[in-house]
Amino acid sequence: MSGNASSVRRGRLLRCAAALLVLLALAGYLVVHYFGGGRPVGCVVRASAEGGSSYELTPEQADNAATISAVGTTRGMPQRAVTIALATALQESSLRNIDYGDRDSLGLFQQRPSQGWGTPEQILDPVYSAGKFYAGLAEVPGYSRMPLTDAAQTVQRSGFPQAYAKHEPDATLLAAALTGSTAATLTCSVRSDGEPGDPAKVRAELVRAFGKDVLPGSGPGRGTAGAQGSSVLTVPVPAPEDPADGTGPEGAGPEGAGDADDGGAERRGWELAHWAVARAEALRLTEVSYKGRVWSEDRSGEGWRKADGKPGDEVVLRIAH
Repeated sequence: MSGNASSVRRGRLLRCAAALLVLLALAGYLVVHYFGGGRPVGCVVRASAEGGSSYELTPEQADNAATISAVGTTRGMPQRAVTIALATALQESSLRNIDYGDRDSLGLFQQRPSQGWGTPEQILDPVYSAGKFYAGLAEVPGYSRMPLTDAAQTVQRSGFPQAYAKHEPDATLLAAALTGSTAATLTCSVRSDGEPGDPAKVRAELVRAFGKDVLPGSGPGRGTAGAQGSSVLTVPVPAPEDPADGTGPEGAGPEGAGDADDGGAERRGWELAHWAVARAEALRLTEVSYKGRVWSEDRSGEGWRKADGKPGDEVVLRIAH
């Protein structure tokens, strides 16, 4: 009996030790994955530059949210539409571009190839999938005046039609920042891998998200990115012709009015600046500056700081090199 009892105790001890090793390995992975250089990695969006309500998300989630917002405003959709799209993606995928889901559902919005949303490759392209969502939303009469969950459900036809509502507060904060209606309200602490960025890729991603007119083909607004060895891209900030301030055909008035000049160049500037910070890790951006504020990778824990010198009217991106 005593021999059997000892064997049982040894077995339990071995199992406990194995479980402890697994937990330690997991903890080590989380520390390495979410903490770089001694500082937390992540993003936060706030109601205003001074504070207020906030929402925390990962760089991956911020990157996808920025793409969803840019696709919407480029299509001339109002801020309310962006809020609906972000709440939908938060519910469907937690703002992650996943390659699995219920039955054949895929991507940010869990769209199904078998239901005519596109091919798997198309649906897994965030620009394409966001565009398909907005195309469906634009066909819903009066969507901006509907409860968010009803508008989302009309497009998605989900088995859980009330689930979208719980994400509305967070989606509203994100939409306000990413459409530029609040200034200096989205910031990220990112992890640098020491690899240089690709100026041509940054230019291409700007054009994919905001359209070809975001970067003039020549002149001072073109910047120097794209030239060999360059690490700076200057993005001009004209006033948008069709601002996403809720005044479009489906608009319901400004949503989350904030610090920026609604409908003007400053709003467009903060839209571009917040997009750049949200995508900083993926595009290896080390600094973003606009209107006398600067975000930098090495001091990202400080958020948007006051910049030295005269406030600029262009968004300036610095790329790791």
